[in-house]
Amino acid sequence: MSEDLAWFNGLPRDEAERCLRECCGSRSWAAAVAARRPYADFAALVRTSDDVWGGLAPADWLEAFAAHPRLGDSGGHSPDASKKEQSQVMQAGGDTLADLAAENRRYEARFGHVFLISAAGRTAEDVLATLRLRIDNDAATELYVAAEEQRKITRLRLASMLSR
Repeated sequence: MSEDLAWFNGLPRDEAERCLRECCGSRSWAAAVAARRPYADFAALVRTSDDVWGGLAPADWLEAFAAHPRLGDSGGHSPDASKKEQSQVMQAGGDTLADLAAENRRYEARFGHVFLISAAGRTAEDVLATLRLRIDNDAATELYVAAEEQRKITRLRLASMLSR
């Protein structure tokens, strides 16, 4: 077991939940993942994270989505992580960022939540193209697609949390 995983396993439950909520904004997810400690290795933590995430209600997913800023904006439950994940997106020119902001607003009006994509390593143009494709999804399909993106983001943030 890594030193960082031992640190996480040894945290008081409320502190573990706080750390987990920086990875995923769902209180139900954080409570369930914290309750299943200790983890033998990172793979076990990720399996539990995925299992818990897949078993949550859509309201829990929406709670997690609400913890994210709009792409191109800052803030959210984990502002440093969001900034890092969006670093390539933010290198785009003003016109592309303006288009992204407009499409984000259109998406939110259609679906009632922020557009969620695992943005790490993606360009603004790639994100914008994906957003334009996904806006044609029906609401149920898009909820599941966004939930899968949240799962990917959570995995990245768990790895980051354990590499402090």
